[in-house]
Amino acid sequence: MVGKSSHLNIIIENNTYHKSICANIYVLIPPFECKKSFSCISFLLCFLPVPPQIMNISSDITVNEGSSVTLLCLAIGRPEPTVTWRHLSVKEGQGFVSEDEYLEISDIKRDQSGEYECSALNDVAAPDVRKVKITVNYPPYISKAKNTGVSVGQKGILSCEASAVPMAEFQWFKEDTRLATGLGGVRIENKGRISTLTFFNVSEKDYGNYTCVATNKLGNTNASITLYDALEHFIQRYLGSNLAIWEFPGFT
Repeated sequence: MVGKSSHLNIIIENNTYHKSICANIYVLIPPFECKKSFSCISFLLCFLPVPPQIMNISSDITVNEGSSVTLLCLAIGRPEPTVTWRHLSVKEGQGFVSEDEYLEISDIKRDQSGEYECSALNDVAAPDVRKVKITVNYPPYISKAKNTGVSVGQKGILSCEASAVPMAEFQWFKEDTRLATGLGGVRIENKGRISTLTFFNVSEKDYGNYTCVATNKLGNTNASITLYDALEHFIQRYLGSNLAIWEFPGFT
């Protein structure tokens, strides 16, 4: 390659030396007083490889489900590194997302939350790796609510499990009455995704339908759960019309 200026002629011959990018540069300096002769100064420039380095990456982000998200990962190095995004919160082998500095996700879903890894690679050294966490908010949905049978005088527990981000808050109702710990001999405990309603000494009046309500800032949902008499249920289900009165000799 030959570069020219008004006073200098520059000739560059490219070659490679021990993974270094080198250039022989000859600077031809024509003397102004003699056009047929010239002086030549030569020197060697080597452009050493530079390991990849991520210079700028998006911060952790929280969005509502259905939003659009753009993540940025800028890296430098020589040769220019390849930037790859990968979703870490999925099954092994299914985490590749894109090969670009920008990662764009439209209409994001709850299962797209988690850590995203940016990797910058140019084969000079180990890749530079950084992570960004995406939190996706979504309204509650109740994933488990099971009817429970308990005999009179026994301890009974109704359980309600709800998935939500942020975490759901729970309330319990019987008909239109909101229940609270200590009222009517019950206790309410909320631990993470699960809320329990405990009866320490079940009586006939405790049987019936209860409503579990799960709420966060994006919405609410509810489920109906029944506390029933286990003995009566057993008799009706397994004996029913087959229940017989046995007659023994000597008895009338």
